[in-house]
Amino acid sequence: MFSEGVSDLAFIFMVAVAVGGGILALVYPLISASSASRRVEQITTGKKEAKSSFRARFQEDSKDARRRQIQDSLKQIEDKEKERKKKLTLRNRIEQAGLDIPVRMFWMLSAVAGVLFFIVPTIFGLPLLLNLGLGFVGFLGFPRWFLNFLRKRRQNIFLNDFADAIDVMVRGLKAGLPVSEAMKIIAAESGPPVGPEFMEVVDGQRIGISIDQGIERMVDRMPLAEVNFLAIVMTIQAKTGGNLSEALSNLSRVLRDRKKMKAKIKAVSQEAKSSAAIIGSLPFIIMGALTVLNPNYLKPMLETNMGHILMIGSGVWMLIGVLIMRKMINFEI
Repeated sequence: MFSEGVSDLAFIFMVAVAVGGGILALVYPLISASSASRRVEQITTGKKEAKSSFRARFQEDSKDARRRQIQDSLKQIEDKEKERKKKLTLRNRIEQAGLDIPVRMFWMLSAVAGVLFFIVPTIFGLPLLLNLGLGFVGFLGFPRWFLNFLRKRRQNIFLNDFADAIDVMVRGLKAGLPVSEAMKIIAAESGPPVGPEFMEVVDGQRIGISIDQGIERMVDRMPLAEVNFLAIVMTIQAKTGGNLSEALSNLSRVLRDRKKMKAKIKAVSQEAKSSAAIIGSLPFIIMGALTVLNPNYLKPMLETNMGHILMIGSGVWMLIGVLIMRKMINFEI
C-alpha cells in the first residue's frame, strides 16, 4: 500500500518516539523531584525565587537604592559625631551641665575656689608647697570635676525618662498625631531635662528648623548614644520614609534593654568600686587618726623638706593608683 521509503520513515519515527518516551520516563521523575525539593526549600526557609520580570527588577533596584541611601545617611551621622567630639569646648560642657552662666563667670568662680583651697590649709599651718598644690587643684581640678558631675547627673536623669518620652511619641503617632504634636506633648508633660530639650526642638520648628536637624542639635546639648539613635531614626525616616511608629517602638525597646544592661553592670561592679573606695581613703583615714592620737608622730613629715617631698610623691602615686582602679572598674556600653 505504501512505498518502501515511506515505511522506513514511519518506522524511524516510531523508534524515535519510543526512545524519546523512554528517556522522558527516566528523566522526568528526577526533574520533578528537583523542582519539588526547591519548592519545599523555598517554603521552609521563606526564600523566594528570583524573578526576571521588569517589576521584580524595579523593586530590587529600589531596595538597593534605599539601602545605599541609608548607608550614606549613617556615614554622614558618624562623621558629624566625630566632628562634634573634636569641637567639645568649655562652653559646650557648661550647656550640657544645665548651667546658664558665661565662660567668664566660670573662670571667676574657679579663681575663687583656687584661693579658698590655698587659704584654708594655710590657716591650719600646712606647708607652703602643699598649699600651692591644693590651690592649683582648686583652680583647675575641682571646678571641672564639679562641672562633669553636674553634666553626668543631668544625663542620667535624662536617660531615666527618655524611653518613656519615646513611648509617648509612639502612642501619639499611632493615634494619628503628627510628630511635632507628639513632641509638644512630651515637652509639656515631661519634667526637666527631657521636657526642655524637646521644647527646644518644637521651638526650632517655628523658625524653620526641621525635626531631624532639631534632634541633631539635641545631640549637641545631650551627647548620649541613646539620643544619637533617635537622630539616626529621624534622619533615615526623613530621607527614605518608612513606618516611624514601628521604628520608634523598636528604639524604645532597645533603650530599655540598654538601661537594664547598665543596671546589671553597675550591680556586678559595685563590689570592686567599694573596694577601690576603701583602699583609696585608707591612707587619709590613718593619717587623720594618727594626727588625733599622737600628733608628734607625723611632725617630721609635716615640718621637714624630706617629709614634704615624701607627701608629694605619695600623693602622686596615690592619684595614679586611683585613676588606674577607676579605669579598671568603669564600664560603658
